[in-house]
Amino acid sequence: MRSSLVLLFVLALLATASASAQPEQPAATPGEAVFVLSGRGWGHGVGMSQYGAHGMANAGYSYDEILAHYYTGTSIGRAPAPTKEVRVLLAEGRRAVTIASAAPYRIVDASGRRFRLTGEPITLRAGLVVPDEDGPAEALPPLVVTPGKAPLSLDGRLYRGRFELATQSSFLRVVNHVALESYLQGVVAGEVPHTWPTEALKAQAVAARSYALATVVKGKPFDLYSDVRSQVYLGIAGEKPRTTAAVRATNGQVVLYGGRVATTYYFSTSGGRTASAEDVFGFSVPYLVARPDPWDKASPYHRWGPVVMGARALQGKLGVKDRVLDVTGVPTPSGRLRSVAVVTTAGSTSVPASVLRTSLGLRSTWVTVGVLRLDQPRGSVVFGSGIRLTGIARGLMSPVLATSVTGASWSTVGAVRRESSGAVSLTVSPTRTARYRIDASGASSSAVLVRVAPLVRLARPAEPGVLLGTVRPRLPGAAVVVERRDGASWVAVAEAVVDRSGAFRAKLELVRGSYRARVPATGDFAEGVGAAISV
Repeated sequence: MRSSLVLLFVLALLATASASAQPEQPAATPGEAVFVLSGRGWGHGVGMSQYGAHGMANAGYSYDEILAHYYTGTSIGRAPAPTKEVRVLLAEGRRAVTIASAAPYRIVDASGRRFRLTGEPITLRAGLVVPDEDGPAEALPPLVVTPGKAPLSLDGRLYRGRFELATQSSFLRVVNHVALESYLQGVVAGEVPHTWPTEALKAQAVAARSYALATVVKGKPFDLYSDVRSQVYLGIAGEKPRTTAAVRATNGQVVLYGGRVATTYYFSTSGGRTASAEDVFGFSVPYLVARPDPWDKASPYHRWGPVVMGARALQGKLGVKDRVLDVTGVPTPSGRLRSVAVVTTAGSTSVPASVLRTSLGLRSTWVTVGVLRLDQPRGSVVFGSGIRLTGIARGLMSPVLATSVTGASWSTVGAVRRESSGAVSLTVSPTRTARYRIDASGASSSAVLVRVAPLVRLARPAEPGVLLGTVRPRLPGAAVVVERRDGASWVAVAEAVVDRSGAFRAKLELVRGSYRARVPATGDFAEGVGAAISV
């Protein structure tokens, strides 16, 4: 009965007290952003989509129709100046290479000296010591290695044509002189699966032939690289009967524009639309414009992702010095990114989309950058009050706010409303200390901890030597410390315990001054400090 009367008295006193205005919430600390990257396609996106060609062939289009679609305004014809042979760089910067053949072959050095080899593997180094009938002899570079009745191999891989070996200081360079059509037999099978429809293989053969002729390397002792710097060239080891048949069926045919061989860029997968050369490479080409490409849906890379990456990982991969807070994409008219604006604690910097792609190992620059970030509020929220959470939820579908007390299991609070910029601001009223995060599209922001302090109220003395008060929520058994201001400090002058009703009663020697009540922090609650009263 006594405790009930005390509670009623305290509540009456508190009801008549004027509520003090809450201070403005301090700015939150930017949280650890999580980035969700999803994209379309694989490759630079300019020219012919190989999977698109595959789909068009399956839909009944011929190879010339396929090429006409991807290279606008072009035609099929013969190169104005036919090329019979190309020089392909197979190796450079090598300390040693091994040459062999299934039949005898010969080597001729720069002085005209001839070496006849049985076909057994020989290893050559920069000194160019070649086996001879009279013993090993030093040859004068460059060396021309010509096959006999069987092709030559370099480090175990067979190639048509002949080799030219030159020295570069203490290293070797090997160039394959090979007929253009033989070169293409080792390219087409390296660029697309040999099981694809015949018309797709023919389109690839003509595109590869045109690209080889239009992109001859200038100022080098070779015309083409054997990798993606030109085209992937696998030699005899890569040849397949169906791709070889496609090369032979289109012998000598190239893509022409204005009477010249077109630079027929191609790539794996468009994701539904190709890109213009201007958007990707920065220069305009009349026949390399963005084109609809609904035929590449069979590609496993038509759509890809999501790739989830934390801010620290992104910062390291991009080589950015300061902590990354946000990333927004700058798109081109064809949908791919031109660049991204990376916002850090030091400001904003622009990163080209090509750098983003290579740094993060992405398949293309047709990328959507989703951002989830929840900022850490400063201080704690008093029980019964709300606290504003801010952050970013951009580029992802249906974000929701989730909460958890322990961090082990999460429950949904509700949908997150956001501005057109992706910024979010929402108020929560937790009843005890809890974690919050934003969930969307299989990813989650880093969690923030919102500390809840109990609402502590202290009343003016109801009787001599006694201060009464309440704690909300009710925390039976919780300790309460009553403090009196002493100059700039607060000094403990009494202790009390919260009863089942949430009230407490402290006995102390009251002197004139300011008093407050404090409830120490517990596992579920932050420290609660009531407003001061004057006695």
